[in-house]
Amino acid sequence: MPDINWGRVICLLLCSGLLLAGQASATEPMLPKVYAERVDISGWLLSEKLDGVRGYWDGQQLFSKNGHLLYPPAEFVRDLPDFPLEGELWGGRGTFELTSGIVKRKQPHRGWLQLKFAIFDVPDASGGFTQRIKTAQNWFDAHPSIYAFIISQIPVIDNDHLQQELQRIESLGGEGLIVRKADALYISGRSMEILKVKSYQDAEATVVAHLSGKGRNEGRLGSLLVELNDGTQFKIGTGFSDEEREYPPPVGEVITFKYYGKYPSGIPKFPAFLRIRADKML
Repeated sequence: MPDINWGRVICLLLCSGLLLAGQASATEPMLPKVYAERVDISGWLLSEKLDGVRGYWDGQQLFSKNGHLLYPPAEFVRDLPDFPLEGELWGGRGTFELTSGIVKRKQPHRGWLQLKFAIFDVPDASGGFTQRIKTAQNWFDAHPSIYAFIISQIPVIDNDHLQQELQRIESLGGEGLIVRKADALYISGRSMEILKVKSYQDAEATVVAHLSGKGRNEGRLGSLLVELNDGTQFKIGTGFSDEEREYPPPVGEVITFKYYGKYPSGIPKFPAFLRIRADKML
């Protein structure tokens, strides 16, 4: 009987919806929670939060965060190891839409060669984060790849240091930071031992309706009426390009928006459109 690649089998089950919703699995990724200043992160490790499409390499094939098979050309994955890796498929700062469009195609193509696989964990390796990522570093030291790299990690001195790094990365056009405990074990789902740090918060909402604009936006989108998962509805009227006002996200589409805290009613403060969640299809 041939060996069974159980990681791939579970990925395929996830794609077909055969696993129960919310059930942890070997392929459910470790995800960050939002940083709060009351958390002491001195001595944790800090890296840039890359705004790309999350990828899971099972040792043979590449999958999206949601378990969908991706189709990179052989050249892109040729030097990857025979053990699982997690990382971000990334085309550089400010290129999320380009990256998403590349990885969504259902056949290999050379567009992938504009991307890198930025690796941030080795989920099946033993030990804490530093020990796990060393496994990947050892591999790529012996098998260099022009399409993959290990995301740099630096120790956090204190909260002031964290805020300085956040300002530096954001001034370069970056999205924010990730901080994680050096000895954190790999667990599926959200973990308080890995946190995302941004000047703003972001969330997802479903488009309920298009509201017509006034003035310079007369005859096109003025704002979106959107709804959170808990049923809270509110309007988003900023963050749109002229093209997005002419061709707004369809009703029923899931979007990502940024905001700065919430009112007691639960409505986000100063919400602004960021993008359609194109990677929801991945």
